[in-house]
Amino acid sequence: MSIDIDGLSFEELLELNQRVVARLKMLESMQAHIEMMAFNIGQRVSFEHGGGRLMGTLVKYNRKTVTVVTDNGQRWNIPPHLLAPVKDAGTAEPQQPPTGKKKKRLR
Repeated sequence: MSIDIDGLSFEELLELNQRVVARLKMLESMQAHIEMMAFNIGQRVSFEHGGGRLMGTLVKYNRKTVTVVTDNGQRWNIPPHLLAPVKDAGTAEPQQPPTGKKKKRLR
C-alpha cells in the first residue's frame, strides 16, 4: 500500500502526521500492555541497571511501564520488555539424579 503525499497541502500533511503519531502511540501502548500481562502484581522480577542486576517486586501496572520496588526500597518505573522473572530458589530441594542408593537420614 502506498500513499501519494506529494499532492497534499500543508494542512493535510499536518493532519496526516497527527493521525500517524496517534496510531503509533496506540500500537506502542498495545504492545506494552501485552508485555505487561506476562507479569503479575506481586511477582519477583529483575532488571539490568548500571552494569548490575536489580531485583524487586512488581507493584503496579502503568500505561507503558510497570512499577517495581527493589529490595532496597527504591521505586522504579520500568518498561516490561526489560524485566525478567525471578525464580524462587529457596523453596525447593535441589534435584539430584537417582543413584540407586538410599539416602541416610540425619538425626
